[in-house]
Amino acid sequence: MDKRKLVIGIVGGLGLYLISTGLSYAAFSFSGTKTTEVKSPVATGKKGGLKRVISNLPRTEECPLDGTMYTKDEKAAWDKRRPLGVMIENSKAARPQSGLSYADIVYEAVAEGGISRFMAVFYCQDGDIVGPVRSARTYYLDWISEYGSSPLYAHVGGANTPGPADALGQIERYGWSGDNDLNQFSIGFPTFYRDYERLGKDTATEHTVYTTLLKLWDFAAKKRELTNDWATGFIPWSFKEEAALTNRPASLAVDFGLPSVQTAYAGSYLVSWKYDRETNLYLRFNGGEAHKDLDTEEQITAKNVVLQFMTMGIADDGYLEDGHGSHTLYGTKGTGKAKFLMDGQVIDGTWVKKTRTDRTKFFDTKGVEIKFNRGTIWIEALPIGQQVDVK
Repeated sequence: MDKRKLVIGIVGGLGLYLISTGLSYAAFSFSGTKTTEVKSPVATGKKGGLKRVISNLPRTEECPLDGTMYTKDEKAAWDKRRPLGVMIENSKAARPQSGLSYADIVYEAVAEGGISRFMAVFYCQDGDIVGPVRSARTYYLDWISEYGSSPLYAHVGGANTPGPADALGQIERYGWSGDNDLNQFSIGFPTFYRDYERLGKDTATEHTVYTTLLKLWDFAAKKRELTNDWATGFIPWSFKEEAALTNRPASLAVDFGLPSVQTAYAGSYLVSWKYDRETNLYLRFNGGEAHKDLDTEEQITAKNVVLQFMTMGIADDGYLEDGHGSHTLYGTKGTGKAKFLMDGQVIDGTWVKKTRTDRTKFFDTKGVEIKFNRGTIWIEALPIGQQVDVK
């Protein structure tokens, strides 16, 4: 009798277990939840990153960098931080990058050997993962110096050969080291981390350093006490209302190549901006392909594109023996010609930058300062005489 009760109990318990397991499986199957899914400990942009806070509040607050209008809640967030420039590479092995679509301002110039590099400046938009992060270059220091007192500058090491391209030496002389300079070599994990599988391929070490905007701003605030006290001397650009749909042209495309000493891969750095009339945006193409953000999977766009022509040379600093990797130099200070892509038009003009910390000012051919459309500004540093095709 006791054995019979024991058998009944075991069978009954097993039955209840199978029923509950079946119900649980059915519930998970119906809800679409996969119990075997492995999630990264760092949220990616599309799966968890924030590009902008969704709110029904009125947009009354102007972003001081790109003029975009935001809510008071969004302004309260950026008021606790300061502008942040991050070096992001553009070699073929680093594509697609993360974070460029969150930037307020982007600068593009050649680092060496015809390979371009970006400095994305973040302030008003929330974002997530940024990278791959690469090394500092001297001309980017001139540009980030325009963003008030002690702007944050994130990078992985930098050019340090003696001479005019010695970016790390300049950072020391500017008094940035241990302050607003966020060098991965001195900060390390967890603010910066390596992800060898993020691009879904066998990635070389130099293409694996990533960070997040929140980690950088948090480190600057807690470890360096650098928050919102930065705007002394900062002069924002002027902004205007964009052209009405009826006043926009049907199409426009602007193409140019970046100067390269290695013609075998020069085509990988062809740049094209194609105008979209409906959105009044310029869509970026990189090496003949739509340039997309890895996380959002959306094509990168800009409301304004500046083609800034300036002197360009090679430091001849022995970085590589064959000269292909010698560090590039740009004449960021002085004056020169420029073209502005806005509202489907190409506007001729000039630029002026007196000192390292002075804001670069842009003017039309009559000497009137340019007013940009509200939205991302992308600045292309091009050598004097660079051919630009407008179609």
